[in-house]
Amino acid sequence: MKAPVLATLTLLLLAGCGSASEPSPPAGVDQLEIPTPSPDPDDFVATIDNPWLPLTPGSTWTYESSEGETITVTVTDETRVVAGVSTTVVHDVVTGADGEVVEDTFDWFAQDRAGNVWYFGEETTEYDDRGRPETHGSWEAGVDGARAGLVMAATPRVGDGYQQEYYPGEAEDQAEVLSLDASVEVPFGSYDGVLQTEDTTPLEPELVERKYYARGVGVVLEETVAGGSDRVVLVSFTAG
Repeated sequence: MKAPVLATLTLLLLAGCGSASEPSPPAGVDQLEIPTPSPDPDDFVATIDNPWLPLTPGSTWTYESSEGETITVTVTDETRVVAGVSTTVVHDVVTGADGEVVEDTFDWFAQDRAGNVWYFGEETTEYDDRGRPETHGSWEAGVDGARAGLVMAATPRVGDGYQQEYYPGEAEDQAEVLSLDASVEVPFGSYDGVLQTEDTTPLEPELVERKYYARGVGVVLEETVAGGSDRVVLVSFTAG
């Protein structure tokens, strides 16, 4: 969510994050090569049922931002072949307080046979105050040096660090698992045993975000803890 709706400074786990032109080496997550330069289509399955990030067609999440925006995330029944892999298309729409669309994005995810969820890119359009579109944040694995990143491990462990996306100079989000037993309360409900990550990017080194994932639901909370103060909370969820 941005990966769909960004870990931190553990450089030993995320070697190379100081350079915007070199991908991180394997991060030590189950010997996976992250980002992956050549995904094997035979390694992937049709469904995404990772308990921390279930992406079942028809599922819809609605979030509200402290900055007055509403984010609606919908898993479509569409697929798209990216880098030879059939991916699930997820549609994100961000509207401002005035109801106008400020961002419209299609994200591409796929799950491997082990249960890891990979992020293969996005087609995104942002609109300025005058409604003019800008697509500079778009990227696609296998195109112009972009590679698929890991967005959720099959078995997350505290200390795991991994590249979530990789398009040199444009999309280089990273995550580190901080906790597997966090507790959070959002408008949609209260959750224990929550997976907490810290998300950063070398392209904006001052920005640090934390995301919270509840089993069977996915992201329930995002908060910016450095470089900003935005907070995004889950207000409704419908499983597909």
